[in-house]
Parts: sequence; structure tokens; C-alpha cells
Amino acid sequence: MEGRVAIVTGAGRGIGRATALALAGRGARVLAVSRTEEELASLAGEAPVDILVESIASEKGCERVVAETRSRLGPVEILVLNAGIGSGHEREIWEQETEVWRETMAVNLDGPFFLCRAATADMKEHGFGRIVMVSSTSGEVGSPRCSAYTASKHGLLGLMRAVAQDIAPFGATCNAVLPGWVRTEMAERSARLEAERRGVTVDVVWAERVAAYPSNRVVTPEEVAETIAFLASDAASGVNGEGITIALGGLW
Repeated sequence: MEGRVAIVTGAGRGIGRATALALAGRGARVLAVSRTEEELASLAGEAPVDILVESIASEKGCERVVAETRSRLGPVEILVLNAGIGSGHEREIWEQETEVWRETMAVNLDGPFFLCRAATADMKEHGFGRIVMVSSTSGEVGSPRCSAYTASKHGLLGLMRAVAQDIAPFGATCNAVLPGWVRTEMAERSARLEAERRGVTVDVVWAERVAAYPSNRVVTPEEVAETIAFLASDAASGVNGEGITIALGGLW
């Protein structure tokens, strides 16, 4: 991975931050993308990464991400699509707001499509590429009050499998990771909202989530990042069009 040019979206916190650190630690030249400048500045103080404050919720924003990468670092070789919106603010389908649906799709599914479309031109031209999409165990099962998030994560797996077929002839791969519960800020936010809705404590919500796994714990952002780093490496050249669940067994 030494010298490879990588984009990591949603890099300010959680899995994205851990992934940016993992790739940079392996010698990749990383452009870390997030909507929050303060978080990116903190990341840049910890590792030698370039940073870009940008939202991937629009076609224009995604095109800027790829253009900035080419300008600063060179052609895109690794693309980690981690940025996403969670489900904590969703409601039952009969009360689901159109705005929630549209925003979730824009970030969780449209953004990855626009970024893949823009970045794969470099991979096709140069004969190498690694795309890793961060889906979720919600990409395989349904949950209540989760129609937008579940649909977007299912859709992301379909996008991954189709892109994998398009880019395979050019020495590139596209795969996905499907984390279960990971104690990130997004998951903490959903836990707070669930606790308020049910009239219980946040600790009770997390205890229930942990109990879903026979290991009696949830995975860490770093554990997910290690799998992403493998899929982004030369060593994963034989893996294409696959979704890897990272959830320690349990109900998933």
C-alpha cells in the first residue's frame, strides 16, 4: 500500500477515522473527507493525511472530492466509502418523513455512486483499484423504524456487486464490510434516542446490544478498519464483489 492514493469519506470520527489512520500507517497517501473541520484537523495532527471539508450528499461535492485528490495526490487508487447517516431519527413507515428518506439516500447511496463513477476512471486507466463500501448488518436484515437506513444499506450492497463486475477487467476490485454494532458517535446518538423513546437509560440500550453477541461485546472501529485495510491492499486481489460481516456472530 506504500504510496497508494486513497480517499476515505466520513473520516472525522469512528470507523472512517480509524480507517484513515490504518491506511496512512501502511504508507498510503490519504485524503480524509468529512463535513467537520475540527475533527479533520485533529486527525491531521495524529497522522500525515490531507484533509478536505466536503459533503458527499451532492454530485458536485463528490466530484470536488475526486478532483481535489487528483490535484493534491494524484490518480485515485483506493476509495473507502464510509460516510453515512444513521437511523436514530427515523420513525415507523407510516410516519416516516420524506426529508429523512431523501437525505439518507443522498448520503448513504447517491454519494457512493457519484464517487465511484468519478474515481473508477483513474482505476480503469491505470490498471489498479480498490473500492471498499461500508454497509451494515442492516444491509441484510430489516429493523423497525429503519426504512431509509435499511433500504440504503441494502442498495449499497447492490451497487458494490455491480461496480465489482464493471471494474474487474481492469485489475480493480469492489467489496463491502457489514459492521454490526460499533460504539461510534452515530451509534451513541441512536442509543440516546432509543433510550428516550423507551424511557430507559443509555446503558440499558447498550447492554441489550452487547447481549446480542455471544462474545458479549461489540466490535471496535479499529477492528473494522483492519478489515477495510486488508480489502484495500494488494493481498486482497482475489476478493471481488463480496460483503464481509463484522459482527462477532449473534443475531445477525
